[in-house]
Amino acid sequence: MKRIFFISLLFLFLFSSCNSGPRKALIETNFGNIVVELFDSTPQHRDNFIKLVKQGFYDSLLFHRIINDFMIQGGDPDSKNAPLSKRLGAGGPGYTIPAEIGALHYRGALAAARKGGPANPEKRSSGSQFYIVQGKKNLTREDIEKASKYTNMNYTQEQIDKYLKNGGYPFLDNNYTVFGKVIEGMDVVDKIAKTKTSLYDRPAEDIIMKISLLN
Repeated sequence: MKRIFFISLLFLFLFSSCNSGPRKALIETNFGNIVVELFDSTPQHRDNFIKLVKQGFYDSLLFHRIINDFMIQGGDPDSKNAPLSKRLGAGGPGYTIPAEIGALHYRGALAAARKGGPANPEKRSSGSQFYIVQGKKNLTREDIEKASKYTNMNYTQEQIDKYLKNGGYPFLDNNYTVFGKVIEGMDVVDKIAKTKTSLYDRPAEDIIMKISLLN
């Protein structure tokens, strides 16, 4: 009886070990696939993203706003089957998320979009819209110094070195919640970012997403 009990405990331990570690999600697009890792340091954003993915909320939505050397943005429910003439970016699930600002906007950062300006002094995030930072690949120290003055950030040498090595968009730091990062598929992000756009930075060709959890 004791033997069966300990074997059961062993199976439970192995099962929990297999499911430990950061949560990951697969973003499938008609340009290729992107894998993102969600940060445990932003639990409200992580859990909300997981909830929406499980509901199939993002399936058939668009990357509706693309700016090369900056970012690609999606997650607006109004983008599903939206005509090319429709202006997008105002839709959501009907709620916002308290800011969990901390992680920086290195190249590949997964961050929450939000309403800007005096209407959102708490910097609360959109309940569903997100963006992936493409950013500049070759940032200079001057770029980071300018960003530091703009965002009131005091970067450590380690953070500066990481920006210089990896690139990104530091001008968004201290203002938006970064809740994950791309771990596979930055080449796909680059392809999407380079697509031709029309009015309101919307791609001339629809870029459709489907998101599923990997663990």
